[in-house]
Amino acid sequence: MEKLTIKSWALDDRPREKLIAKGKTSLSDAELIAILIGSGNRNESAVALSKRILKSVDGNLNQLAKLSLEKLIEFKGIGEAKAISIITALELGKRRQLEVALEIPKITSSKDASLVLQSIIGDLEHEEFWVLFLNNSNKVIAKTQVSKGGLTATVVDVRLLFKRALELASVAIIVAHNHPSGKLQPSNADKQLTKKIKDAGVTLDIKLLDHLIITQKDYFSFADEGIL
Repeated sequence: MEKLTIKSWALDDRPREKLIAKGKTSLSDAELIAILIGSGNRNESAVALSKRILKSVDGNLNQLAKLSLEKLIEFKGIGEAKAISIITALELGKRRQLEVALEIPKITSSKDASLVLQSIIGDLEHEEFWVLFLNNSNKVIAKTQVSKGGLTATVVDVRLLFKRALELASVAIIVAHNHPSGKLQPSNADKQLTKKIKDAGVTLDIKLLDHLIITQKDYFSFADEGIL
């Protein structure tokens, strides 16, 4: 039996032609992935194979982006070349999202800050602690990873954080860390660390504007909740 290539499908089932005729937004995630992989296997089309891959991650592209090369080639019909195509496309999408976020010239709300930070740490499976350094116009002049932890916690050296702030002549900072568990509520340790950073900033005249807890789809703002 021959492979079910895109050319052998009915015209209405050809995602390339659909993209040309109706535009890129008309395609489903599975159809976009089908264009990437080009063909399926002996028993299913590229679209059907793509749907099966997406089903394994509950249709979540962020989860799909986390699959390793080894995991992807476990799907029948996905060889190394096709797996690399999927990984590459998703990584380019992530980098584009980050570039769009960094185009924000000025941080005026927790939402603005979350857009920058979600692109960096939103889909990680371990905790990382990042700082946005701002000038007196609330424009981001630098973003820095302060620490990288395990699955549940990370340790922050407040002295190094403010050393960098002083080097940049930053007048304000926004700190953030991600919760791989997806839970948004801050722990007691999160609250204690926030107070420690805020107090140190008062001494150095560098204002802590917010502490954000970031997940894949949402964020928690200490400032918005009035607990900063």
